[in-house]
Amino acid sequence: MAVSMAEITKLRNLTSAGLMDCKKALQESNGDIDAAVEILRKKGQAVAAKRADRQASEGCVMAKNEGTFAAVVALCCETDFVAKNAGFVALTQQIIDTAVANRIKTLDELKAFQIDGRTIADLVIEEGGKTGEKTEIGAYETLEAPSTTSYVHFGNKLATICGFNLENVDFHVGRDVAMQVASMNPVAVCREEVPAAVVESEKAVAIEKTKQEQVHKAVEAALKKAGINPNLVDSEDHIASNIAKGWLTEEEADKARKIIEETSAAKAANLPEQMIENITKGRLNKFYKESCLMEQEFIKDGNMTIGQFLEASQKGLVAVSFRRVNLNED
Repeated sequence: MAVSMAEITKLRNLTSAGLMDCKKALQESNGDIDAAVEILRKKGQAVAAKRADRQASEGCVMAKNEGTFAAVVALCCETDFVAKNAGFVALTQQIIDTAVANRIKTLDELKAFQIDGRTIADLVIEEGGKTGEKTEIGAYETLEAPSTTSYVHFGNKLATICGFNLENVDFHVGRDVAMQVASMNPVAVCREEVPAAVVESEKAVAIEKTKQEQVHKAVEAALKKAGINPNLVDSEDHIASNIAKGWLTEEEADKARKIIEETSAAKAANLPEQMIENITKGRLNKFYKESCLMEQEFIKDGNMTIGQFLEASQKGLVAVSFRRVNLNED
């Protein structure tokens, strides 16, 4: 029986199954939408839609590199039990092997790529049908560079790939850097590549923190000069508690509140801009050293940075890119 594109589209929206699968199911059910949904469900092709409200927060992460190309993929499911299933792990491995062998650059290309006549997207849906859980490719990242490396952390929940500017980078050197990315979760390779929005956010936080510290120091000095212990009046809860304990009188509390209010306002209105700027720069530098891969302290040798480690390993060697996929909370 002939079916219309409108009917196919409707069934696809209901089930998330492929267009051809929807067409075949409608033909088999003589155009009965409900029956077609049941056909797809029984074949495992409608599992994703039936469980669309379920969170695929578990899964298997694999990474691989070959020459100038590296990729990392996360095949996600609902439970750790399924994530550790041999068939599930094998499918993840098959996907990453195929991706690297064919230099597949995007998630859409990956899903559409065929293995033995079936798309990877269909293989993922079929896997969901076998396990009864929502199954999806949660992440796919790639990079290209003169040299690449990859690292999969024990348990297959975290993996990284890295690229370098020179060819023939020593395997162990590359692996150490990939492990550094896994462990220290850098924001960017170097400070020049930190997104402008991140820099502005960090700068705003640093400025506000610096201002608060300067006001706090002025308030503490004023309280001490008035003979009041700053620790007894650092919050309204403490003030109430210390009055109840007899460590502070109502009069002292009122006096402290007035000093805090007046000193805070006066100091905030007269903060030296140059000092704020200098302290902010120092805080940003600290952020860069902690968050930029090339400036991070090498986890295997605290006496050098990753940049120094790479230079010592091979003159002129630097990391130029990395990708990190983690199914767990950092």
